[in-house]
Amino acid sequence: MDYKKLADLLYPDLKHDTDYYENLFPERNLEKGAEVLRMAPSPTGFVHLGNLYGALADERIAHQSKGVFYLRIEDTDEKRKVEGAVEAVIKCFDYFQIYFDEGAEHNPEGNYGPYYQRQRAEIYQTFAKKLISEGKAYPCFCSEEDLNKKREEQTSQNVTPGYWGKWATCRNLTIEEVEKHLANKDEFVIRLRSQGNSENKSTFHDEIKGDITVCENDQDVVLLKADGIPTYHFAHAIDDHLMHTTTVLRGEEWLSSLPIHLELFKVLGFKLPKFAHTTVLMKIDETGTKRKLSKRKDPELALDYYRQLGYHPYAVKLYLMTLLNWNFEQWFLGHPDSDLSEFKFEFKNMGQSGALFDLEKLNNISKTYLSKFSLEEMKNFLKPYVKEFYPERYDMYFGDEEFLDKVLSLGMGMNLKKRRKDYIFAKQILESIDLYYNYEKVDEFTHDESTVKSILEEFVKTYDYNDDNNTWFEKLKVIANNNGFAAEMSDYKANPEGYKGAISDVAEIIRIAVTGHKNSPDLWAIMQILGKDESIRRIQSI
Repeated sequence: MDYKKLADLLYPDLKHDTDYYENLFPERNLEKGAEVLRMAPSPTGFVHLGNLYGALADERIAHQSKGVFYLRIEDTDEKRKVEGAVEAVIKCFDYFQIYFDEGAEHNPEGNYGPYYQRQRAEIYQTFAKKLISEGKAYPCFCSEEDLNKKREEQTSQNVTPGYWGKWATCRNLTIEEVEKHLANKDEFVIRLRSQGNSENKSTFHDEIKGDITVCENDQDVVLLKADGIPTYHFAHAIDDHLMHTTTVLRGEEWLSSLPIHLELFKVLGFKLPKFAHTTVLMKIDETGTKRKLSKRKDPELALDYYRQLGYHPYAVKLYLMTLLNWNFEQWFLGHPDSDLSEFKFEFKNMGQSGALFDLEKLNNISKTYLSKFSLEEMKNFLKPYVKEFYPERYDMYFGDEEFLDKVLSLGMGMNLKKRRKDYIFAKQILESIDLYYNYEKVDEFTHDESTVKSILEEFVKTYDYNDDNNTWFEKLKVIANNNGFAAEMSDYKANPEGYKGAISDVAEIIRIAVTGHKNSPDLWAIMQILGKDESIRRIQSI
């Protein structure tokens, strides 16, 4: 077989050879030991926690070694592509402060692009042509119907499915047979002419999992599809070589494809990068079963879940670091004021089995992190969140920052010793302070109308904005006595039949009138923030 003639027959019009691309993308000029890693999502529109989990590890390894972290979009599967998905990826990673040094959209002036795989079709075709000219790849004209018949036959014989051995019927087509197919305009794919034997095993070192046993690939996998666009297997090998990726970090679901990738790097003559396969994120569900986080069952898998609720990105990253390196939590306890970038991240400290995701633990970390914020830090955290998700409220909150300062200082305990430490995310904070901006009667009074009216009228007559908390509460006791309520809880407990209720019931009536809710932060503090006029206006509107 004249393989060079076959290659020219299939790809007569390619402009360059592989040497051109090797020279176009030379070795990176980096310090010794610098690592080059990439984030390479498919534009499916769903950016999940696993993406951030892997990206955080990528970014730490690259940047702590003074290397490069880049974004590549693996858009070879046109059917799965979702409009706006790339922008969603970038927006999510911007929110979580994961920054790329180069790559798709984010920093397109990188010297190793384009960073969209569909835009690199000619590069892949050039390398495929070289493999064909060396007898390492060949055209396959089998139809979908042909492939289905092969699978049915393999199933009936209980053998490994795929295009290999005697089922690789296009492997040895003659030039004349290929020319006839081309003359008929028959569609074709390019397949690898595998030299492997699945019975041969070897040891492969994974940066996370250590030494693992790998069988050789014996499948004549598709390299280029009928439209000339590569499969993931072929594209990633060429891109990681030409972009000089030093370590491929990806999920352990790719372990089954490792034999294919090892053979591809070998036949292409490329230096093999290091591989590191991360564990899947697991959770314990309501039945007590440990299982993989699911897109269908678990909303917390989507990164948008955290962005829309307004989790602080740094708090989420702190939590993920506890999953990524087992010694991070101990380090952070000893360095609570240090940035996580000061921690030395290492593959050897990553778990080899499923990482157990615990939303409650994340929430506790988030509470602790937000509880340390100063007033200015809290406002700077809320501003971009409100601007993106509640733009119509932005002027309401930040148009009068003096009032907002009161709300945050007294209502949330900011800058006070007894500050609240139960806030997890921005949306929860906004819901908590909304009562200062909007009055909505959510809860109903539990006492009759005349009792409510009598208590509220007396409260308005005796209310003095200048009263401190103690004086204010003493007046509330007088109102309780005057309206048949026990001023002391001990009196009510001793003789509940002798009273309409307790002082807490009186406070609840006023609380509902002022806030619309049975439960709220300290009522005296709320009225201090609202001011006398607004507090009285709300009571008298009942």
